[in-house]
Amino acid sequence: MNRQPLVSIFSRRTISAALITVLFGLPAIALAAGAPERSGKEVFEAVCVTCHGPGKDGAPRMGNAAEWSPRAAQGLNSITRNAITGVGKMPGHGGQGALTDLEISRAVSYMVSGGAATDPNKAYSSPQQITGEELVKTHCQNCHASGMDGAPRIGNLTDWAPRLNKGLDVLVQSSIRGHKAMPARSGMNNLSDADMKAAVSYMANQATANSLK
Repeated sequence: MNRQPLVSIFSRRTISAALITVLFGLPAIALAAGAPERSGKEVFEAVCVTCHGPGKDGAPRMGNAAEWSPRAAQGLNSITRNAITGVGKMPGHGGQGALTDLEISRAVSYMVSGGAATDPNKAYSSPQQITGEELVKTHCQNCHASGMDGAPRIGNLTDWAPRLNKGLDVLVQSSIRGHKAMPARSGMNNLSDADMKAAVSYMANQATANSLK
């Protein structure tokens, strides 16, 4: 499998929603942080059908058991991990960073089962590929060090307190779905929900730790 190396993930510039549409022919989607998780059928019809309908670039076609069988043999965890991080010509999260790992899991379940499976309530996979500290120092600090575009500054409790009052899960969802000037997953669709949570947790801990000094 031709998985993209992490170094390329963190060094490239943010890809805009418009560019994603041009490069992959995918309809860019935007969801609010509090938006409910979509069903596998909804995700398939909004995103996956573009490639998994006609079998574009070798994608296994929806409803074709022969094409899905060898992949299903690897297990739903493996298929979902590939869908989240990207594999072959398919970008991470199908090029749609605003989709959560649970929504990707549901889409995988829907396609593998030919539309017969019930949506899972927990993601099959959410691989942590990098530590929160590493992600913050290689990428997040580009905005969060100076407070660019209103981003809460690293280590500044005044900036983080109003956000922390909403709860960590809400902050993580905002980082996944995108918020104001920050695109979904900060423009890095290969990152998992676990990666995003690690980065947000690291910055939140830095803010509270500095307040105790």
